[in-house]
Amino acid sequence: MTDAAPLIGHELIHDYLRMLDGSPGVYRMLDEQNRVLYVGKARHLKNRVSNYARPSGHSGRTARMISETRSMMFLTTQTETEALLLEQNLIKQLKPKYNVLLRDDKSFPNILVSKDHEFPQIRKHRGAKKTKGAYYGPFASAGAVNRTLNQLQRVFLLRDCSDSQFEGRTRPCLNYQIKRCSAPCVGKISGQDYAASVKDAERFLSGKTTGLQEKLAKDMADAAEAMEFESAAALRDRLRAMTQVQTSQGINPRGVSEADVIALHMEGGQACVQVFFIRANQNWGNRDYYPRLAADVSHTEVMEAFVGQFYADKQPPKQVILSHAVESEDLVVEALSQKAERRVEIIVPQRGEKMELLAGAARNARESLARKMAESASQLKLLKGLAEAFELPKQPQRIEVYDNSHIQGAHAVGGMIVAGPEGFMKNSYRKFNIRGDDLTPGDDFGMMKEVLRRRFKRLLKEDPDKSKGDWPDLLLIDGGAGQVSAVREIMEEMGVGDIPMIGVAKGLDRDAGKEEFHRTGKQVMALRHNDPVLYFVQRMRDEAHRFAIGTHRAKRSKAIGGTPLDDVPGVGARRKKALLMHFGSAKAVGRAALADLKSVDGISEAMAQTIYDHFNER
Repeated sequence: MTDAAPLIGHELIHDYLRMLDGSPGVYRMLDEQNRVLYVGKARHLKNRVSNYARPSGHSGRTARMISETRSMMFLTTQTETEALLLEQNLIKQLKPKYNVLLRDDKSFPNILVSKDHEFPQIRKHRGAKKTKGAYYGPFASAGAVNRTLNQLQRVFLLRDCSDSQFEGRTRPCLNYQIKRCSAPCVGKISGQDYAASVKDAERFLSGKTTGLQEKLAKDMADAAEAMEFESAAALRDRLRAMTQVQTSQGINPRGVSEADVIALHMEGGQACVQVFFIRANQNWGNRDYYPRLAADVSHTEVMEAFVGQFYADKQPPKQVILSHAVESEDLVVEALSQKAERRVEIIVPQRGEKMELLAGAARNARESLARKMAESASQLKLLKGLAEAFELPKQPQRIEVYDNSHIQGAHAVGGMIVAGPEGFMKNSYRKFNIRGDDLTPGDDFGMMKEVLRRRFKRLLKEDPDKSKGDWPDLLLIDGGAGQVSAVREIMEEMGVGDIPMIGVAKGLDRDAGKEEFHRTGKQVMALRHNDPVLYFVQRMRDEAHRFAIGTHRAKRSKAIGGTPLDDVPGVGARRKKALLMHFGSAKAVGRAALADLKSVDGISEAMAQTIYDHFNER
């Protein structure tokens, strides 16, 4: 008697129905390697899953998904809203093959007006909002923040220097000379007047621009009437700068105070979603996204997936203005409102100012997708040419390029950049602080070995079955035969020696265009001087070099600007500042007696003991 064949596809799914009930929840469909194919939510799990148990009547994508299913997992929730939130978190975490997937891991910057100093600083801020102060944002990009900050400095003359720079000034810096700061550091403005400027800046960032402009115009007229022409001229310049800020923002809707405008354009199996950030009746920039999707998904399905994943780790605004409706609007509204802890409104406008905003966002989405498709076609041609030129087993989808940077072995770092069908994949770049204490300073072979060993040790641990798309199809190494041999030794030692690898060495006279290419077991080769593939390889090598040099410079600058206090556990910026203000230098802190350390404001007895032990343990 032979064992029955294991159930697969719709028959397997039908078998799961007997253990399901009408609870809301999330289901996962898995393939034979237990890789997640799809994550979905359901108000009624049994009813939803029964749709997949039908032998026919499915779209092409759903039919393929069902045929690949070898097992399922289920999680029940209290409400359908909880199921939606869980679904989107699992999609971002697991990146299933058949889900619409938003590829985004960037946080949005804000403008911070600090409140922990007598003369508040205005600056760009990204990350957790731990510093005491007022935060304004989000802005779509660092560029959008920087443009606004530059204009705000011209209007309100607020400082952007750090507290340590502020305390150390004895005369005004260049910003004062070019009328971008009022120099509170050396008493060029009173605390009261500076506080008034801070208040005006906050009013502007809150959208109260009309009243602010009227106030500045009145102050200018009063100054002129009192024959204080220098003050009147300064106020005139501030008014002009404020007008320029509003002009540079382009769109400043009067009827929309706080909203994200989200427009979707789909074409040729690809999609672009354009998001405009409207805050305080001002345009605070826009950003485009290119979600991964199958060819037969609908606009509503893509929009709902995008909105769910986009706000999974972001605070929703009061209004979300969409170009296409979502499938479960009431559910999405409830989920967003729950996250924001206030009512969030979803709007799909048909006319008026909101429709005009959407039209602009849709135009941007259409044009951005057209540019990306043209670039992708060119990139695919280059990848195909690369595979042919170097006799690769297949056209690479992920190329990793490595380079090291150091000065006589000091502050050594390794850099890894990634390229693929969509160009440089900057979200995948990685830096490696070279740790090897046993390395000879300047040992490039040893540094490269350490970087590759750490990179592939992590890959083998996090993605042993190569299912997440993080494994490279090709390695490019900056170096010749020696580097290639050293790296190949490491790769074979770790059991990943089957990954193709090319060493790029400077050729005759070390001129660009005369590169030599080294491969294990093959003759050294070169490409024609005008070969597009050669330019492509040069561009990747130069990008890796740029990234490694930039990382090295940042590390070196941090070391130069650092003090021995940075290594004391528990001593942050405030305690460091207090100690330096009290003793004058880090060296003096290291020589201080325990009793003297205890007398510093903000330094407890336990912290004083920690500092004393750190400098005297030897």
